[in-house]
Amino acid sequence: MNLADWRRRIDEIDKKLVQLLNERSRCAVEIGKLKQAGNVPLYQPERDKEVLQNAETTNQGPLTDAAIRRLFERIIDEARAAERDAMHPDGDRSKDP
Repeated sequence: MNLADWRRRIDEIDKKLVQLLNERSRCAVEIGKLKQAGNVPLYQPERDKEVLQNAETTNQGPLTDAAIRRLFERIIDEARAAERDAMHPDGDRSKDP
């Protein structure tokens, strides 16, 4: 494959990544609604640790575990923002459990 072929392949993968990240965010929105209904705190550090551990365990490279951790930390941050928005659709976060 030449440079253009590899770039097309990356573009295809990027489209799939965007679809998967949005699917994951939709899940986070639903989780946020359930947390709000059940008066469950937004931030649950033990779950973050579990997600990071799962990502590192699944990693087969060439990305290092540290790189995977950094990527997933950012994904978790954005998922938490989606949950927060779902918990407070009116923008009022003063009622955070």
